[in-house]
Amino acid sequence: MIQSPWTVSGVLACLLLLGGCGGDSNDKARFQPTLDERVAAVAQQQGISGDPSVGRSLPDIASPKAQLGMQLFFSKGLGGDLDSACVSCHHPMLGGGDDLSLSIGVEAVQPDLLGPGRLHLSTGTHFDGGPTVPRNAPSTFNIVFYDEVLFHDGRVESLDKTAGLNGAGGGIRTPDSAFGVADPDAGANLSIAQARFPVTSPEEMRGFSFEAGNNNAALRTHLEQRLRGSDVELALVTNQWLDAFRQGFEQPAADANTLITYDNVAEALASYQNSQVLIDSPWKAYREGDLQAISDQAKRGALLFYNSKEQGGAGCAGCHSGDFLTDEQFHVVGMPQVGRGKGDGPDGSEDFGRFRETGDADDKYAFRTPHLLNVTETGPWGHAGGYTSLEAVVRHHLNPQQAIDNFDFSQLDPAVQVSNMTANTQKALDQLASLRLAGKSQLPEAVLSDEQVDQLLAFLETLTDPCVKDRDCMAKWIPDNTISDPDGLRLQAQSTL
Repeated sequence: MIQSPWTVSGVLACLLLLGGCGGDSNDKARFQPTLDERVAAVAQQQGISGDPSVGRSLPDIASPKAQLGMQLFFSKGLGGDLDSACVSCHHPMLGGGDDLSLSIGVEAVQPDLLGPGRLHLSTGTHFDGGPTVPRNAPSTFNIVFYDEVLFHDGRVESLDKTAGLNGAGGGIRTPDSAFGVADPDAGANLSIAQARFPVTSPEEMRGFSFEAGNNNAALRTHLEQRLRGSDVELALVTNQWLDAFRQGFEQPAADANTLITYDNVAEALASYQNSQVLIDSPWKAYREGDLQAISDQAKRGALLFYNSKEQGGAGCAGCHSGDFLTDEQFHVVGMPQVGRGKGDGPDGSEDFGRFRETGDADDKYAFRTPHLLNVTETGPWGHAGGYTSLEAVVRHHLNPQQAIDNFDFSQLDPAVQVSNMTANTQKALDQLASLRLAGKSQLPEAVLSDEQVDQLLAFLETLTDPCVKDRDCMAKWIPDNTISDPDGLRLQAQSTL
């Protein structure tokens, strides 16, 4: 970390001294803190080291359990109709997401085609020509650093929220339990709890016929039977999962009933996802002492990011706080509501966000603050992927109403459903205005020049680990021909790009 003689109080004292005593230019040159010292001072004030991994226990992708998790993550064998996998929406070379505003999980025209060009079958359930999943696929990168909630609405939530434990400090609430009540089957951490649910979503992985009408427990039991080899409905033609689980859990003599449980599936999937630690960014290098790691423009952007509006900044760190750059709380920002919606509102095309979980009126249209690590590579941005430009996201935060009034629909894939976007998003903007009037909003009303917006964007670019753009560097998280394909259903990613 940068060692600077300038503390925050020291910097402020210097500026007050110069302003009050009318020192000459030589005095000002001698006492004026450098740009690096100013950044160091504000980072020190907010406890920013640049490294969110400090004090945490992190799995290694080379571990047997993470390797098993990778095999499962890429297998369409976990899809109800054998046509989708976890990786269908979360590929390592697509920023841990899918590079789409909204995903198409099951019933894709080409199941192995990921990213732009992935289409829903015209004969598919509820076909309307557009994407089928109502929310943007969040990146799996660095989810090990979440301690409080997962998903845009926080429906997987640690009940004690102990820092540094990925939710492992106490009970975890999930959609299988009442709000505020621990799910006894959630598993040991948030990532494990999360891994229990994509397989239960009809649009994402379950499909509309597999265990139709039955609960989540029945579905998971059926998947256990499939991997064990006792599924009579959609049996795996090739099945070497017992060997894979024996290796993954390092129990060479265990039988299928003991090893192949959905609890173990979720644990292995979480181990793989939690191993996706991608934090070696220029910003981290800068905070560790390499003053040349980022540009002066980015350093000025950091000052804008971390300083409050009253200090001449943009106040971004009010919500994007700490080294993980999120407070893990829920805020109304009024991001574009595109897509099918979550079934809320008069016609079902709205998404009430956190309100769906809490029932608190102030939470309507509130969504979790996303972390910003690798943010340049994790778009489209917003809970519904309404923005395809990071600059547009920044400008939206500065003036949400103006951004929606002038929204550029051409930035979206023509298939994305937008007929209700303006009306539905205006309801969120009205909620934001109401919260601001009541003093309940954390979104600052900052005004930045175009030059300052560029500086802020330059800083955001420093948060990206170069590895995420390097196929060779990311190869360890993508199974090749040397890694066993236990069911012959590994998704072999294709792209139109």
